[in-house]
Amino acid sequence: MAKLKNEPQLLKKALEVAENYAKNRGYAGFASTNSAKDKIECIYRLLVNDQLIQPLAIDQENAVNMKHKLALWIARQLPKDHPLLK
Repeated sequence: MAKLKNEPQLLKKALEVAENYAKNRGYAGFASTNSAKDKIECIYRLLVNDQLIQPLAIDQENAVNMKHKLALWIARQLPKDHPLLK
């Protein structure tokens, strides 16, 4: 798994976009007591359920791979000239 350039910033952007997507689908939102790991897993599973991203293999489902998958997803959604992709 090759690390993306600006992967932490891409993950932050992915979480922001996916949270808005979840709210538009009717999800109430995350509480301030939810951990980042829980947010990432919840958003990953939502996107997999809606078939917006390909699921990881069962033995590969961990926080690191989920973060990478979300960063890849948002990198494909952003326009080619977006600053995070440079």
